[in-house]
Amino acid sequence: MDILIAILTLALLAVAILVVSAPLRAAWRHPDGQLEEREKPGNRIAQAEDRAELEAAREAKYREIRDAELDYRTGKLSEEDFAATDGALRAEAVEILDRLQALDENRAR
Repeated sequence: MDILIAILTLALLAVAILVVSAPLRAAWRHPDGQLEEREKPGNRIAQAEDRAELEAAREAKYREIRDAELDYRTGKLSEEDFAATDGALRAEAVEILDRLQALDENRAR
C-alpha cells in the first residue's frame, strides 16, 4: 500500500511539473524558425511591455538591496554574507539597468 501511495505521489508531482512548465517549454519552441510576434523589430507594444517588466524588476531589485542592507544593520547577516549578497544583487541591478538602456537606445533608432 505504501508503494502505491509513493508511486501515485510521484505521478501527481510529474503531472504538476509538466503543467507548470508548459508555458516555459513552449517559449523555447520555434518550429519554423520565425520570430514570435512580440519579438519582431519595431513592435511598440512588445517594447512597452518589456520596458514595464524591466522597470518592475529594477524596483524589485532595489527593494532586495535595501532589505539586505537592513538585514546586515540588524545583525541578521554577517559582514561576509552581506558582501556576497550585496555584490550579487548589485550586479543583477546593473544588468537590468543595462537592458533598460539598450531598450531605450533601440527605441531611439
